[in-house]
Amino acid sequence: MTHLNVGESAPDFNSVNQNGKSLCLADYKGSKLVLYFYPRDMTPGCTSQACNLTENFSELTSKCIKVVGVSPDTPEKHLKFIAKYDIAFDLLADEDKSVHKAYGVWGEKKFMGKVYDGTHRTTFLIDEDGVIVEIIAKPKVKEHTAEILTGFGL
Repeated sequence: MTHLNVGESAPDFNSVNQNGKSLCLADYKGSKLVLYFYPRDMTPGCTSQACNLTENFSELTSKCIKVVGVSPDTPEKHLKFIAKYDIAFDLLADEDKSVHKAYGVWGEKKFMGKVYDGTHRTTFLIDEDGVIVEIIAKPKVKEHTAEILTGFGL
């Protein structure tokens, strides 16, 4: 797995959102960006995390912070997830895991004695110039907005 550090330039990405629109890192230049990686739509932890960010979305946007979620799910599954929970931000469909791999969050995991490859829940806080200012490994899904604001020093 790639290992990124605070102070490094965030890797560029190009992936489609829930509507099939291609998005890349440059689309967010000039704004603070929360790029958060999560395992799967419609699962308890991932839903709690997305709902926490949605509930606090107006506070984040008032501070010029944009939010983008990334998982290996399809655009169609993202649309269902967004509709069911009224999620307020884009979700990238990283089906080939290229964005996951560029950010070093796809790799070996263990669950109930089984070893498999999957998403390591991680959030990258990226400044207006595309530099990583904080990496939140294993975020607290129900307190994620507070972690983000602290990470950006707000």
